[in-house]
Amino acid sequence: MTTANTYKFIKEDTGRWYIDLPDWQGVKADLEMVEGADIMLDYVGEGSNEVELILAEEPFEGSTVLQLIEDYKDHVGGGIYLLSDYGGKTLNQQMWLCDVTKFVFGKLPALIYFKKQ
Repeated sequence: MTTANTYKFIKEDTGRWYIDLPDWQGVKADLEMVEGADIMLDYVGEGSNEVELILAEEPFEGSTVLQLIEDYKDHVGGGIYLLSDYGGKTLNQQMWLCDVTKFVFGKLPALIYFKKQ
């Protein structure tokens, strides 16, 4: 059975996206979605200021995959992920996901599967 969890992403009036992690002990700035992740959320959110995504390390029905293409563990942390396609459209959208990804998954997964809730 695939373990999947739902996470909320909120776009504030400033135009900046943040993941909503009530248990996060760090600073809010760590939760900002930047370097392409914000563009992906704009696309997936289809104009909405709030997006809920189901995230898992294993494929599940209707999911789309993000693939880790570069790991930055030795300097800035996190990694570059690639969203090849979404909703039948080729995107080739690269995005940096910071070490908050490790908080969510316990590691930096090679593949992250997601689906809009």
